[in-house]
Amino acid sequence: MTAPQENDIKVNVETRYIEDQSNPEENYFVFAYTITIQNKGEQAAQLISRHWVITDSNHKVQEVRGEGVVGEQPILKPGEQFVYTSGTMLETSVGTMKGSYQMQSDDGSQFDAAIEEFVLSTPRILH
Repeated sequence: MTAPQENDIKVNVETRYIEDQSNPEENYFVFAYTITIQNKGEQAAQLISRHWVITDSNHKVQEVRGEGVVGEQPILKPGEQFVYTSGTMLETSVGTMKGSYQMQSDDGSQFDAAIEEFVLSTPRILH
């Protein structure tokens, strides 16, 4: 078995705007994101920590680092997936997020699983 590598962990993201928790007049926009993390490798891997870079359309950048996700440090066996939903707040109606998960394989080796940049945006209203 080969140790897992970054490309063995697939990350899929779905986002949504949370209108009832947002207040556009106060520049307060709340977004939820649902993440699916899949282990496509041949060895189990544990999610140890996360690193997010969140940028709004005013170029204000927030960096978030922490242990695990939603209070968990899931272990993903080959073929398994872990799904969770979390959220963030922006001061603008559009922004982006990207980052990485710091993973550890069964053999103790560590690697980063990249999270490609994705867009957070309020729904567009056509007139």
